[in-house]
Amino acid sequence: MTPSVASATIVHMSELPFLHLQGSPYRQGVQHGRQLKRQIAHNIELYRSRMITAGLAESELAERAQRYLGLFTREDSLYRAIMDGIADGSGQQLLDIALLNARYELLYSAWSEFGRPSLDSIRSECTAFGGNSDAFTDGGVQMGQNWDWFTGVEGALLQWKSGETTVIGFTEAGVAGAKVGINSNGIGLCVNGLGASVDDWRIDSVPFHLRTWRILQSTTMQQAVGHATAPRPACSANFFIGSASRGVATIETSPLSSRVIYQDGTQPLVHANHFREPKALGVYESWLQSGRVSTYHRCERMETLLHKETPISAERLHAAMRDHDGGPIAICRHPVETDPEELRTHTALAVHLELAEGRMHYTWGPPCESEFATVAL
Repeated sequence: MTPSVASATIVHMSELPFLHLQGSPYRQGVQHGRQLKRQIAHNIELYRSRMITAGLAESELAERAQRYLGLFTREDSLYRAIMDGIADGSGQQLLDIALLNARYELLYSAWSEFGRPSLDSIRSECTAFGGNSDAFTDGGVQMGQNWDWFTGVEGALLQWKSGETTVIGFTEAGVAGAKVGINSNGIGLCVNGLGASVDDWRIDSVPFHLRTWRILQSTTMQQAVGHATAPRPACSANFFIGSASRGVATIETSPLSSRVIYQDGTQPLVHANHFREPKALGVYESWLQSGRVSTYHRCERMETLLHKETPISAERLHAAMRDHDGGPIAICRHPVETDPEELRTHTALAVHLELAEGRMHYTWGPPCESEFATVAL
């Protein structure tokens, strides 16, 4: 028998649902599943389609999702309880919820393994930035990103408590926890997808979305960085982590090794979708050999805009996030109509985090199309 579960409070801001989750991890999962039932069903179908397009057969989807369900179960019983709740609340199969929560490893490794679709069509994703109080006119450690991803993905904002820590963050419907956000300890998180030839979904390690959930519940910068780096991941990723008291760092990780890069001076750090020094980690980015230049353009363009003059006002920061220099490979991304529909991407979310103030400013969709809404701890 399923335990009774209190309803989550839901508020719609700029078309992005905001759920205040309460109770045990399982109860929080049920609230997530019930309130986002339609969106979760949609994301399951979307990601199954994208993984098949990447080269996986239906039978392989089930096999790989089952393997990751076992990993989530082994690595963290609380995270697994949230997944159970999401499945029960949404009426979806637990294996499909596992597929959503492991979509980072399953999709990125499939692109590497099968070499399709053309990664030029996907055009990269995510431009992150952050700096200490000297970098911004408003003061305080600030960070953020444009999260570029498939059109049609359904998302939500979640707020929950872990012990004495309150977290606000963005997730894709059906994925436990959050991948971008802030907490009441002054910790902030943004992410960048990375790829290396050594990435392998079969490596037993803590999955990407379990890492982001742990990072956003961290009490210190040291603890957050530890969750990003240890143990070494199955698939490469960059975690852009900030602390209201310690500044910002970008943490490049791969199955071979990890590298922590701290801000140096007053100019903000910027990271996109390539390793800043791949030789330092011994990685080979085979996907960049196709000539895709979006990640380099966005990184260099954001550095140009943010390094031009400090301190940086919120208006100038948001203008940089809305920059269209480079057209289809710009910081502010829009779908390319000539791309196949299943491969079209855009800036799905733009986020600006003020860590000391506990504020998260965001747009759902390209930031040039709307004003930033604000939620706060």
